[in-house]
Amino acid sequence: MLKRSRYRSIFIAISIILLLTAYTTGCSRQPSNDNNDIYHGNTVNLIYYTIGEPDKDLQLVNDKINEIMARKIGVTITYIKVGWQEYEDRLNTLISADSPFDIAFAPNYATTAMRGAWLRLDDYLTSLGKELYDSIDPTFWQGVRMNDGGIYGVPTNKELAVRDHWMYPASIVKKYNIDITNYNTLESLEPLLRMIQQEEPSYIPMELDQDSHNFFALSGYEYIVNNKVPLMVKSLDPNAEAVNIFETKEARQILDTLRRYYKEGLINKDAALREPGGLKRGAKVFWKSSGGGPLSETTWSKDRGYKVVSNPVTPSIVTTESVRGGIMSVNANTKHPIECIKFLNLLNTDPEIRNLFNYGIEGVHYTLDEHGQAAPIPGKDSHGDPIPDGPASYAGVQYTQGNWFILKTMGGDYPEPLNKWDQFRKYNAEVIKSTVLGFTPDLSKLTTQTDNIEMIWKKYYPSLMTGTVDVDTILPRFNEELKQAGIEEVQKEIQKQLDAWRGV
Repeated sequence: MLKRSRYRSIFIAISIILLLTAYTTGCSRQPSNDNNDIYHGNTVNLIYYTIGEPDKDLQLVNDKINEIMARKIGVTITYIKVGWQEYEDRLNTLISADSPFDIAFAPNYATTAMRGAWLRLDDYLTSLGKELYDSIDPTFWQGVRMNDGGIYGVPTNKELAVRDHWMYPASIVKKYNIDITNYNTLESLEPLLRMIQQEEPSYIPMELDQDSHNFFALSGYEYIVNNKVPLMVKSLDPNAEAVNIFETKEARQILDTLRRYYKEGLINKDAALREPGGLKRGAKVFWKSSGGGPLSETTWSKDRGYKVVSNPVTPSIVTTESVRGGIMSVNANTKHPIECIKFLNLLNTDPEIRNLFNYGIEGVHYTLDEHGQAAPIPGKDSHGDPIPDGPASYAGVQYTQGNWFILKTMGGDYPEPLNKWDQFRKYNAEVIKSTVLGFTPDLSKLTTQTDNIEMIWKKYYPSLMTGTVDVDTILPRFNEELKQAGIEEVQKEIQKQLDAWRGV
């Protein structure tokens, strides 16, 4: 009896040792809800790509991120930022070449998901990533779910509807007592732009760039594939058919108006050549359009370096495009799926790590004011002196990196309201869903056609949508070449799939 008891004690001791060994390796354990959980095993490093100009202090922030994440979840990252103009090509190359990486910001989410680039996350979101799943508005999950029923990316929990806003310098608006809410169509802007041209010659009346703007949303249209395939539907019409937007009367009116503005010097002359990107600091621009949600003018003011005011000109409609604007996806070929989910879970639920990604290091890149708001610290010149209006030495690209609702609000020169996130919740509760929210056409058998359409788009769109060229001459040529590229075939296939999706 004594001998059997001794063996039993040895067996229990060995079992405990084995359990502890499995626990500390972190191979299959669910993440702890205790953020002070300490991992004693070797950390796993993930390669993470995202968009944005590489910051001066990116490595410094990366090191701080790793220090915290290694302690909390046993994971570190190699944090790689790729410039705005290069990112999509770089990501496509990484995917095509099967280069090793683990997580990436996915701007062309649907297309790359259908290519098999991303890991299906459904099973993880009901287990290891349940806290992550529960932290994000259900409408986002509806919008990112693909036609096969699968979820292949984690959306940024932010505003649901991204409205087009027209922004103006607050000083000019005040000087001329302009009621910006009176200007909601391109045509209505004409007397205002002429006045600026005459009275404020140092200002560009209307700034456009190569990518121009989705003026078609003013008429209730949304893209059904992406903005480089000009097939659109009316968001709120449950029976709307996909149309080539450049064959509609609405598009013709917009193009004619832009052409007139350009010829009269109301649009910057380099518009068709100007690279798209963030707001240029200090630029004297009267009218500029940008997509955003509540309180966006705070961020735009910070980017411009002077106070701007804005007026939303499109409805609060949740589209597939708006909910897919900030997706992080896991490489289908990652060797570390568990660790990827742990990282995404932490980024969306842990305020310490989320604020670090967005603002950088407290005391180095920002300070906390008496209200607990993050006040950015200006960048420094080569002598270490602050540059009052200079770029920060680190800045996260907010819409690409996880849950906004656990971020500190911003203080400093352009403080946000302390109840900002309550305003966002109210805004999200009142939005209207598009009738095609979540629809994703499968065009995998028409890639030659879509590639050719995008080439034609690049050839004509920048000049047409900035008023740079004669509409009577170029628009018919554009539409004819789109037909030669196969747009009617793509349109027919999309309509067939849309009818099936609607149950027609």
